[in-house]
Amino acid sequence: MQKMQENTVASELINFLNASPTAFHAVEEAKKRLRNAGYEQVSERQDWNLEAGKRYFFTRNYSTIVAFAIGNKFEAGNGFYIVGAHTDSPCLKLKPVSKVTKGGYLKVGVQTYGSGLWHTWFDRDLTVAGRVIIKEEKDGSVSYSHRLVRIEEPIMRVPTIAIHLDRNVNSDGFKVNTETQLLPVLATSVKTELNKAIAESDPLKSEETLADGKKSDKVMIKSKHHSLVLEMIANQIGCKVDDICDFELQVCDTQPSVIAGAAKEFIFSGRLDNLCSSFCSLKALIDATSSEK
Repeated sequence: MQKMQENTVASELINFLNASPTAFHAVEEAKKRLRNAGYEQVSERQDWNLEAGKRYFFTRNYSTIVAFAIGNKFEAGNGFYIVGAHTDSPCLKLKPVSKVTKGGYLKVGVQTYGSGLWHTWFDRDLTVAGRVIIKEEKDGSVSYSHRLVRIEEPIMRVPTIAIHLDRNVNSDGFKVNTETQLLPVLATSVKTELNKAIAESDPLKSEETLADGKKSDKVMIKSKHHSLVLEMIANQIGCKVDDICDFELQVCDTQPSVIAGAAKEFIFSGRLDNLCSSFCSLKALIDATSSEK
C-alpha cells in the first residue's frame, strides 16, 4: 500500500512538471488543481468577502499564486502557517531583440535567467514556451489579452563544436561564453530566403508607418524577432502575426520528465529547483484542506 501511494505521488509530480515548462504554466496548472479541490479565485483589485471554512487563491502577473484556507474556528488575531516556494527556474529567456543572423544561420538571442548550469543546455532538443500578449478587435474596440504558448516539437539547438576545433576542452574544461556561444540555432538563412511566405512578412513596409513617423507595433515586433518564430507562435495560439504585441518566452528542453532508473526509483527532470517544492506545498495544502474530519 505504501509503495503504491509513493508511486501515485511521484506520478502526480511528473504530471505537474510536464505541464509546467515555465512559471506561467506552473501557475495555470496550480489553478486547475486548486479549483478541482474547491478553491475559489479572488482578485486583488476587489474587496474580499471571506468566510470561515472556505478556501481561496489569487494570482499576480500570471507567475505568482497564493492560496489559503480559513478554518471553521478561525478568529481574527489567531496564528496561521505559511509555506513558500518559487515557481520559476534557471533558464534561457529570449532577449527583447532576439533576431540574430550570422554565418548563414538564423539564431535566437537569449539571456541567462538565474544561476543555471549553462553547459547542460548544449546539444539538447530545445523549444520555446511562455506567454504572449495579443491585440483583439471586436465591435470597434481594442483590448489586449494574455495567452500561454508552448511549441511541443524541437525547433532549435545549441551545438557544441567538434573536438578538433576545441582540442583542449577535455583538459581545460568546457568554459561557456553565454553571450557568444549560447545562441540556439533556429534555421539556415538560405532555407528561409527560399520560403517566400515567411520572407515577405519580414521587411518593414513604408505604408505601416504611423502619422507621427513611428513604426506600428506589428512592424516593430517583426524587426525584433525572426518571422519564423512569430509564425510558429501565431499558429500555436490561433492568431495572426500582426496581432502579437509582445511576449515573454523562454527556451525549454523537449525531453519530458520521467520516473526512471533500473528500479524506477529516480525522477529525471529539469526545473526540480523549485517546482518540486511548489508541487509539495500545493499538494500538502490541498490534502490538508480536503480531508474530512
